[in-house]
Amino acid sequence: MGSNYDDNVTFTDYTLSQEDLERIENVLDQDLVKSGVHSALLIDMAGNIIAQRDNGRCEHDLYSLAALASANFAAVDTMAKIVGEEEFSLLFHKGENENIHFSKVDNDFLLITIFGKEVSLGLLRLKVAEAVDKIHKVWKH
Repeated sequence: MGSNYDDNVTFTDYTLSQEDLERIENVLDQDLVKSGVHSALLIDMAGNIIAQRDNGRCEHDLYSLAALASANFAAVDTMAKIVGEEEFSLLFHKGENENIHFSKVDNDFLLITIFGKEVSLGLLRLKVAEAVDKIHKVWKH
C-alpha cells in the first residue's frame, strides 16, 4: 500500500527581522490607514497574519477574516484557471458600509484592506500598489 505523501511539496520560507516587521507595519499605517483605510493586513496564503494596522476602531475578528480571505483567494485562483487566466491578482467585495480589497503581494502573500465609502476604489488601488512596492523593497534589502 503506497503512501499518498508527495515528497516534492515545498513550503515557502520567510523570515522577517523585528526591524523588517516594523518597516512593513509602518507602510501599512502610513500608506493605507492614514489614507482612510480602516484596517490593513498582510497575510500568508495559509491565512496567518504577518502584519496588521488599523485606525483604532476595528472590531472585526481579523484572525477569522485572514483565514477566510486565504481560502477565498485560493478559490478565485482556481476559478481563474478554469476560465483560462493565469490568475486574478486582486479581488474586491463591496458592502453597504465596508468594502474589502485583496491584492496579491507575490505568490505567497496577500494584502487585505478594509475601507468604507469615504475612500474611492481608485485611490485605494493606487495606495495599495505603492504599499506593495514598498513591502517588496523591505524584503529585498
